[in-house]
Amino acid sequence: MDDMALLREYATRNSEAAFETLVSRRVGFVYSAALRQVRDPHLAEEITQAVFILLAQKAGRIPDRTILTGWLFRTTRFTALAQKRAAGRRQQHEQEVQMQTELPSAAPDPLWEQLSPLLDEALATLGEPDRQAVLLRFFENKSLAEIGNSLGTGEDTARKRVSRALEKLHRFFSRRGVSLTTAILAGTISANSVQAAPVTLAKSVTAVAIAKGSIAAASTLTLVKGTLKLMTLAKLKIAALIGAAVILTTGTTVVVNKVVAQSSSIDEIAARSSSIDDSAWTKISARALNELPPVFILRPTHFATPGAGIGGGMAKAGNKMLGRAIPFDELMSMAYDVDPARVVSPPDKPSGGYDLLMTTPDASREQLQAEIKRQFGYVAHRDSRQTDVLTLALKQTDAPGLRPSRGRNGGQVAASSASSSRAGAAVKKKTVTFQDQPVSILVKNLQGSFDRPILDRTGLTGNYDISLDITLGPGDSESDAIARALPAQLGLELVPGREPIEMLVAEHVH
Repeated sequence: MDDMALLREYATRNSEAAFETLVSRRVGFVYSAALRQVRDPHLAEEITQAVFILLAQKAGRIPDRTILTGWLFRTTRFTALAQKRAAGRRQQHEQEVQMQTELPSAAPDPLWEQLSPLLDEALATLGEPDRQAVLLRFFENKSLAEIGNSLGTGEDTARKRVSRALEKLHRFFSRRGVSLTTAILAGTISANSVQAAPVTLAKSVTAVAIAKGSIAAASTLTLVKGTLKLMTLAKLKIAALIGAAVILTTGTTVVVNKVVAQSSSIDEIAARSSSIDDSAWTKISARALNELPPVFILRPTHFATPGAGIGGGMAKAGNKMLGRAIPFDELMSMAYDVDPARVVSPPDKPSGGYDLLMTTPDASREQLQAEIKRQFGYVAHRDSRQTDVLTLALKQTDAPGLRPSRGRNGGQVAASSASSSRAGAAVKKKTVTFQDQPVSILVKNLQGSFDRPILDRTGLTGNYDISLDITLGPGDSESDAIARALPAQLGLELVPGREPIEMLVAEHVH
């Protein structure tokens, strides 16, 4: 019986023998993954126990087509994260010291010593199908034909998927100073990824898991609860995209199943997606968009406002895109890769907004251009036009909100807002920060608040840490508030003018 057959046997008939067989088969995989992440044999055993408790609790709700190795990998990673959060830095250091004395004294593989602490993080960066292919190939030693059968593809597709995933892992490790070929990487993972678990662990895990944790230690139950919270949070973060994808595909449930295969209550999760803020959306949108199956949809919107329910209006991952209620000018700017402020459209341009979901393998701006031409009869070309512009100029140096970056912040962008009242009138405040970014990123973000192109004439090079506080009083527009804040806080000013610049001219073709 395969993994899912054993799990079904346990879920439907409460077969302890089936669950024990499943634990014996996978305990080494889970224990090894836990050990790589927490670096302590005792904590790895507790994490293993918690993972199988969760498996027993969720046995009846895991979809039949789930590849259990992938489910166990994700759950182990969540559980290890919950353990690390609870342990704290001091305890983690003590655990690493303890591990050095408790692990078997066999001569370590130097390359594996470099790979091991990074391996699970590297695997987590892969898309779900690629990660499953790697787990099946190098953790379970499956043939390419077996992998193709498990993933519902052919052997050739499985070969390409494994090869592509290895290239991604190779780049991940190279960026972290671990240089090796994909062949050596594959061989090292195969030889070391799954180690034998302690002899008694399988029996103790089985006993505790079958009891659904009722006889587990208090610390293990706390760990199970912490893991469930992290798993729920991860599902909620992706719910915004699920809601958008469901609506845009008008009932194409395969989109939902592809994005969150483990969720048994998609509707409930999607209903709570309004709690997702823009920062969470920014972190998850690209990865989630890469999980969607091939779809291309461009149609008039059903929504009153751009980006309703998905935070920020657009999600992008390479050439893949998702957006709601996109105005025509912005749609043209996306198709031709220019800023919306540089689009010149005729007076009779299409009105309203449009929903877009583009995840096909050949997704490209050219594909979007062709669809716009087919549906609306519009194409565009670049042309120099005399245009009203705003020039961003340097007015003073050493302004408090504009400081040369020390390069330690990893290129972060953040925004926060708040509302209050002053003398009975509503006042809105917004703070925008850019860490370790060029001034051009400020220009790009400011341009969304003005109806004219902004030209950078500051002469500032390199990266900066930028902080801009914007206060909107009664009757203020955001552009007025920004124009007031720039000189005092950043030492910059916007000067109106008129210049010939390259614009994207949209025109109707018959």
